[in-house]
Amino acid sequence: MSSQLSIFLRNHEAAARAGLDLVRRAARNQRRRPWGDELASLALEAEEDLTSLRRLMRHLDVSPAPVLGTALRLGERAGRLKPNGHLVRRAPLSDLVEVQGVLTALTLKGAGWRALLATRAADGAELDLPALVERADRQQERLLAVHSAVAVRSLA
Repeated sequence: MSSQLSIFLRNHEAAARAGLDLVRRAARNQRRRPWGDELASLALEAEEDLTSLRRLMRHLDVSPAPVLGTALRLGERAGRLKPNGHLVRRAPLSDLVEVQGVLTALTLKGAGWRALLATRAADGAELDLPALVERADRQQERLLAVHSAVAVRSLA
């Protein structure tokens, strides 16, 4: 196995942890919105996807990069400290910004699965990469529907 593949997997695992934090936060913050259940469902699926990635890493004997993961998670948290004129309560655009962040994370996850599929890096692992690619596509479609609803509510 190449060192580039190890780096790739570590980067994607760290990003997946940060993405999981983000989708969980969005689901928690927006649980009372009409799309709250969809975000909660996506959060559960993101956790399952991270488990799949970690299973592949164990199969390939690649350990996570704890420092990188911590840095990305801290960066995700620091992103919450933006000057938006609302120090105590959520800004009107917070829901939209969160959903767009999750959408970005989903796009990266799908691209990661596609790269692994194209390179056959997971051959021999008990991992159904075509199914994970399809799942990422479905997740993105579902989140785009949420995004539209959030955009209408946030920008109208």
